[in-house]
Amino acid sequence: MPKVGEWMSGKVFNYVHGNNLVYNTCWEDPRLDKIALELSPEDNLLVITSAGCNALSYALTGLNHVYTVDMNYRQNAVLELKLAGIRALDYETFFKLFGNGRLSGVKKIYREKLRDQLCPSSQMFWDKKILRYFGGRRTFYFHGTTGFFARGMNFYVDYIAHFRKAVNEMFEATSLQAQDEIWRNKIRKRLWSRLIRFMVNRDASLSMLGVPRAQRLQIEKTYEGGTVKFVQDCLDAVFGELPIADNYFWRVYTTGQYTRDCCPEYLEEENFHRLKDGLVDRISVHTGTVESFLRELPSNIKISRYVLLDHMDWLSDRYYKALVSEWDAILQTAAPKTRILWRSGGLRTDYIDTVPVTVNGQEKKLGDILEYHKEQAAELHKKDRVHTYGSFYIADLKR
Repeated sequence: MPKVGEWMSGKVFNYVHGNNLVYNTCWEDPRLDKIALELSPEDNLLVITSAGCNALSYALTGLNHVYTVDMNYRQNAVLELKLAGIRALDYETFFKLFGNGRLSGVKKIYREKLRDQLCPSSQMFWDKKILRYFGGRRTFYFHGTTGFFARGMNFYVDYIAHFRKAVNEMFEATSLQAQDEIWRNKIRKRLWSRLIRFMVNRDASLSMLGVPRAQRLQIEKTYEGGTVKFVQDCLDAVFGELPIADNYFWRVYTTGQYTRDCCPEYLEEENFHRLKDGLVDRISVHTGTVESFLRELPSNIKISRYVLLDHMDWLSDRYYKALVSEWDAILQTAAPKTRILWRSGGLRTDYIDTVPVTVNGQEKKLGDILEYHKEQAAELHKKDRVHTYGSFYIADLKR
């Protein structure tokens, strides 16, 4: 029987993910992924949808097709709205919608130009949410559970710790040295109050960011200093060691919007038109598990690239049989020379190597058929503009 804390944590996490839009923007750096994936025009790629930003980024490479899969239909609704907007709107209107996160007259535009392009579940979602999320006082990026968390952090910055001016100065810094000095001298010590330390160690808080208990426990077990030290080191890297000028991940949660010079690739004008001219049609959206999607995939379609984010962390903890079944489906549908990317909250994912698989009628461990690119993954991980994961993996299937 699970302990009460574990039971409650699981309930909170499942409630958050089962009843809410969690991610209003992707929280993985596609710049690194595209280097690691080495995409070609022949590649079919499967990616967990999240908010769809990175699926659009992959499509810009000109690969054959991007299959986006998510169990949460609300996440797919966000991507479907982006696809509809790219097809039906001009660039200026589209940037106001997903760049500024706010659009005057959004309900009318949605009804006249976007709604008919959406599937029934996405229509149901946006019929209720479009005005609140894009036409209210708060921008889209302060909605959903990650948006709620961002609002809380901004409240802390503005009304409790009182260092908004320093945050603005840091984002406008013209050199890495100046940026680091502002972070360490004006923000860092004032950020790490007893309240923030307490919140960082709570499963309920981390559930809003999509971090399950299993992932937090991995960090506690494998990172010296535990979760608080892990987050402190992550923020030191983001704000003190990596240039903040193009870090749209953290800017959007600090200001609630992107700028033309600091935004995901799909919001850049040239890329918007490339997507509109046909690349957007290379993306399809599917609601369900990775396994269920692969089981229903036509036999003539093979997937050569996978971006599995970090979902295997929580599968490994309480849904191990589902993890085994998912890898069986991956092996059944993988093309020759398949490459797979994933991330983890912990420093290692040893559990993956022990997953039992069947290859050509022989029982093996997954680690026996994975060829890791450890040096490249470690080097790319250092450059991650998000920097909230403990580790990053690049592996090829040996067939």
